[in-house]
Amino acid sequence: MNPARPFFFILLLLFPCTWLAAQQGAVQGVIVERQGRAPIEFASVSLVKKADSAAVAGTLSQKNGLFSIPNVEAGDYLLKVISLGYQTMFVAGVHVSSNKKTVVDSIALMPSEKLLGDVTVSGTRSTVANKIDRQTFKASQFESAKGSSAVDVIRNLPSVTVDAQGEISMRGSTGFLVLINGKPVLTDAQTILSQLPANTIESVELLTAPSAKYDADGKAGIINITTKKGATDGVNLLVNLQSGLPSTTTYQNLEHPIRFGGDATLNFRKNKWDISISANYTRNDANGRRDGDVYTKNTANNTITRFPSNGERSFDRYNYGGRMAIGFSADKNNVFNLGFFAGEKYQQRRADLVYRNSVANLATGSLIRELVYFNSNLQTKQGRFLLGSADYTHGFKNGSALTATGIYEYADLFGNTRNINLDYPAKSNVFQEVYNPYVNPIKGYRLKIDYSIPVRNGKIESGYQYRNDSQDGRFDYYVTPPSTQPDLAKFSGTARSVNRINSLYSQYAAKSGKFQYVAGLRYEYAVREVILSSATQPHELNMGNLMPSVNLLYTINTAWSWKAGYSKRIQRNNNFELNPIPEREHSETLEQGDPDLLPQVTNLVELGITHTFKGGSFFSTLYYQDNRHPIQRVNSVYADTILNRLFTNAERAQLLGLEAGLTCKPFKWMSAYLGANIYNYKVSGALNVLGTLSEVNNTNWVYSLNMNLGFELGKNWNLQANTNFISRRPTAQGEDSRFLSPNTALKKTLMKGRLSIGLQWQNMNMGFLNANQQRITTFGKDFYTTTNYIYETDVFLLNFGFAINKLNSKSKLPVSEIGEKEF
Repeated sequence: MNPARPFFFILLLLFPCTWLAAQQGAVQGVIVERQGRAPIEFASVSLVKKADSAAVAGTLSQKNGLFSIPNVEAGDYLLKVISLGYQTMFVAGVHVSSNKKTVVDSIALMPSEKLLGDVTVSGTRSTVANKIDRQTFKASQFESAKGSSAVDVIRNLPSVTVDAQGEISMRGSTGFLVLINGKPVLTDAQTILSQLPANTIESVELLTAPSAKYDADGKAGIINITTKKGATDGVNLLVNLQSGLPSTTTYQNLEHPIRFGGDATLNFRKNKWDISISANYTRNDANGRRDGDVYTKNTANNTITRFPSNGERSFDRYNYGGRMAIGFSADKNNVFNLGFFAGEKYQQRRADLVYRNSVANLATGSLIRELVYFNSNLQTKQGRFLLGSADYTHGFKNGSALTATGIYEYADLFGNTRNINLDYPAKSNVFQEVYNPYVNPIKGYRLKIDYSIPVRNGKIESGYQYRNDSQDGRFDYYVTPPSTQPDLAKFSGTARSVNRINSLYSQYAAKSGKFQYVAGLRYEYAVREVILSSATQPHELNMGNLMPSVNLLYTINTAWSWKAGYSKRIQRNNNFELNPIPEREHSETLEQGDPDLLPQVTNLVELGITHTFKGGSFFSTLYYQDNRHPIQRVNSVYADTILNRLFTNAERAQLLGLEAGLTCKPFKWMSAYLGANIYNYKVSGALNVLGTLSEVNNTNWVYSLNMNLGFELGKNWNLQANTNFISRRPTAQGEDSRFLSPNTALKKTLMKGRLSIGLQWQNMNMGFLNANQQRITTFGKDFYTTTNYIYETDVFLLNFGFAINKLNSKSKLPVSEIGEKEF
């Protein structure tokens, strides 16, 4: 594709309507929430004649809540403001003069008990809402996540699942983009969300068919985390402490798990200043074990080698960090924001396993030889992160707005893996020691400019973004005693990857009667280089993609609405997937990537309906994903006792699913939220595994269930129980088993709600549920492997929370952008 043509096409869309700026009178203002004063986007603002109540013009509010209605004849008017989930508001006394701008005071909307297009969960507070391009969930409804991380919040949502390995999926796909307060995060989702304390989260938004103004990254869509800030002027403080009780289960691990932590958020808000400071420390170890069974076939030697194993698999892990954000509103038209983040994350994974190797005749099964040995496997990953961000927004007299954003990050990543094979049971003689140290620093920056302008009953948004990130890794491999292995040289070396992406977009959003729509187009041109010490030429990939999107919402009446959406997305390859230098992950596995791996391009389509009724609501969405070049993690035989685990592309994967959510309050003292997702996943086509071609054609049905029940026990006592369940699901070479995680939380509030004490019971097993464990199975013509990962159950935690004033709504505390790929 010639990149010049799409760039020219997009430039025709960029800033197309500046000629529509107001020539006569204009009306300008801002729409905010009554509680928290957070800006409200997509509010419908209509100008109504005072004389005959006829509507003469209208528009939609922007992301910062601003609205502007240009080209208004002189006269006296009323303003009518409608927003999903809020009471309709009328503002009287709006006088417009020729060639002048009339600025109205901030219009504060109250939440509505009778929602228009939104979904109410309980009481007077909306905790779940469906809007034109997203679902919004209040974090406060998931009490069992308090004291934990963002992972424990989002695992309760109907579209999201988290398995025993901590892998997060959205509608069955592990690829999605994470936003923190609307800003993109390019790190691994599991890593960044595990560092964000659940106590600091206000709400979670799922954008399953994102519009063109968002980065096209993430084949499944976007998860946006909104964090808390001060709701009132003055000083606001929130402090949370957590301590783990002694373990109720034991796996004969070397160490006892340590669990404790705390976080604090301080906000100062006065006049033009809004300053937020946040800090957290979390120590969250986990005990466990694994049981595995593996065999490989060697037809050339007529042998079959079996090497089952069992033993410890535990984690020591901690993270801490500090965040600061400064907001300064010089006036209504000029707003500045600065942010800083510094933190560290550490993880040590221990897998001490006993292997029972045997070699037998493939034809007769007769035993040739056998060996029992002990493998001590210790993997350490560590990262130190720094991030600085700045943005500036300027509002013009005609209601348009220009925003410029810059982000820079540096991350120092390093770690190692050490494998020691010893005799068993004495453990006195070392057969072999393999040591893999690495350093892998990352730096990156992002420059972005966005422009929006009101047009009649809607607005046009356009923008440009440049992204650049690079990772420069050094990987070493040491064997004791020295090995004569002929390909040993490929286990050490350097791998540098560079990504440069230019993006342009333009979209139009409007509302007409009961019909609301957003349509846009995005063009991205990406250049990727992978430079290896083992290759004379870099591995290059240049791609240009047009990414259209359409979102529709039709409000039938106050009880029913339907929506539809389409979005084209791309799942880019991270550096872990691209690095071909093998790492000895375990005694039995080598891990490596492919520098020529292709990104995955996905078309998302969805159609949904929402119904509100007295005391509750219901929504259901039918969705389809068509994936080209889906990325697969597959196995092949490297040696008789070693499997090669690597990444490759299949030809196509398709996913057809249905998700639903029900919220209700059957009794005054009880509230319920039920979420379900069922889909059929099919992956097919040719797999290229280190030059060997094979066909894959695997399909199956998958479902997940999330249930959350809340009970008000009186005298400020609250009990909450939730359950997360994932059925077994197909992979390119096998399947993952089902996974179950039930949890309960009991909370008591004191001092008019300012002090809270809670007890959490996580991963309830009660001796028979087989909770918090998962079996992963893969197989091919010459190998079979199955491993059951068993983690700690019946974990008890104590939580203490204290607040001065309230913390609520959107905070702009920064988070790490691209620094944790290798976690």
